Amino acid sequence: MPKVLVVDDEPNIVLSLEFLMQRAGFEVATAEDGEQALALVAEQSPDLVLLDISLPGISGFDVLERLRADNTHSRLPIIMLTAHGREVEREKGFALGADDYITKPFSTQALVDKVKGLLNEER
Repeated sequence: MPKVLVVDDEPNIVLSLEFLMQRAGFEVATAEDGEQALALVAEQSPDLVLLDISLPGISGFDVLERLRADNTHSRLPIIMLTAHGREVEREKGFALGADDYITKPFSTQALVDKVKGLLNEER
């Protein structure tokens, strides 16, 4: 069963994403900040990360950059989540190596489809 790591500092979003991903048939781990996300990626090697940009401490962009710089996780599929749909943020996310980008509020089905699509590409 593929494992998805959900990284967001808003508990209600973590809960809804966790429920959504479990219902779609994924194992789910959660982190509420960038440091915790990096530690969990190292410990648990998830198959995909849903990563919020606005996190306390190190930002989602910093987490993305660190994971892309690490050969072990450089190919890990990462979908950025943001409340800001600004084009400059999308461009920065893609420039740093994000695989996809979703603006909150998002369509739950669209998110599940994106996750499944990225995980299928990895196989």
